Amino acid sequence: MSLKLYFSPGACSFVPHCLLQVSGLAFEPLMVKLHKGEQHGDAYKAINPRGQVPVLLDGDQVITQILAIVLYLDQKFPEQHFLPKEPVARAHAIETLAWMNNTVHPTFTHIFMPQKFSDQTEVQAALKVFNTQLYRGLLAELDALVKISLATQAWLSGDRLGPLDAYALTLTRWGTIAGIEPETYPALWAHVQKIASEQAVSQVIERERLQLNMLRPKQ
Repeated sequence: MSLKLYFSPGACSFVPHCLLQVSGLAFEPLMVKLHKGEQHGDAYKAINPRGQVPVLLDGDQVITQILAIVLYLDQKFPEQHFLPKEPVARAHAIETLAWMNNTVHPTFTHIFMPQKFSDQTEVQAALKVFNTQLYRGLLAELDALVKISLATQAWLSGDRLGPLDAYALTLTRWGTIAGIEPETYPALWAHVQKIASEQAVSQVIERERLQLNMLRPKQ
């Protein structure tokens, strides 16, 4: 098996994890326990010196970063239609994926790990409060995007579940970790539940042992 994906439960690595599972491509999922610091170990640093997930190994090739991994998989396996082929639709899909990765994602990082941005406890507390409000607005923007996109297609980038859908689920779930009620965004929350109900996605959720809404106790 040449494809290996290093992932951490609940992290953004959920995106390529879902793509590979949905596609049916043979791959080996390898869990990295961030909470135990495994990303800082010599073995993992030899693979990715930045100590981050996800990492895709294709034979002896090492690919890191969400955008790079998604684009690599899309180009290597064009029959999977991970991204649209029509130029304008493709550009808009990548545009949204980049926004999720370079704007929404880092905003949550300021909430979840404010210690990365200041060593002062009062500043960390302020960062969490300020960025939680920003995150609410970004989820509202994502909710509006879902309404527009699903008016003409089944999934966020076309007629097949893709990286935008998997990232939308991840970002919405992170919102519940920040104390944001997902039902505030009805279109987004309905779409996230639809994504989670897909058999392949539910297998990833089970493998990662995720709870979709962290504000609600597991039944």
